[in-house]
Amino acid sequence: MLSNGNVLVAGGFNVALNSAELYNPSTGMWTITGSMNSIRSDHAASVLTNGKVLVTGGTSGFPLNHTEIYNPLTGVWTTTGSMNYARYRHTASMLSNGNVLVAGGYDGVALNSAELYNPSTGMWTVTGSMNYTRQYHTASVLTNGKVLVTGGYNG
Repeated sequence: MLSNGNVLVAGGFNVALNSAELYNPSTGMWTITGSMNSIRSDHAASVLTNGKVLVTGGTSGFPLNHTEIYNPLTGVWTTTGSMNYARYRHTASMLSNGNVLVAGGYDGVALNSAELYNPSTGMWTVTGSMNYTRQYHTASVLTNGKVLVTGGYNG
C-alpha cells in the first residue's frame, strides 16, 4: 500500500509481465501506471521509507537479480543496484533502519542466502544465511527488530 492509500500491482504471477496498475480502494477504480523496465513474475515488493517501492528479483523464464524502484509521484520506474544472487519466490522485509532484507527463494534450488539493500546507496550486501533453504515462506518484522521467517518449501 502506498502512502496515498492506493495499492500498486506490478508484474505477473504465472506469466512474466512488466505492466503495473494502481487500485484506489476509495473509488474502486484501477488506473494504469508506468511499466517496469523488466518483465517478471514471482518477485517481491517493499515500500521504502521515502514512499517509493522497491521490486526485487523474480523470474522471466530464468531467475533475476535486477531490481527497480517505482516513484508513485511520477509513475516512473528506475533501475537500482542488482542483488548478489538471482532469486524468485523470496521475501523482502522493510527493516526499522530503512534497509530491506531479502531472504531465501529459488534459483533452480531452494536458497538460504540473504542480503540487505541500502536505499541511500542503492547497494546490496550479503548477510548471514538462514539455517534452512526455503521458498514460498513468510517473513515478519518483530517489534524487537528481528525478522521471523517461517514455513515455506525447501524442495
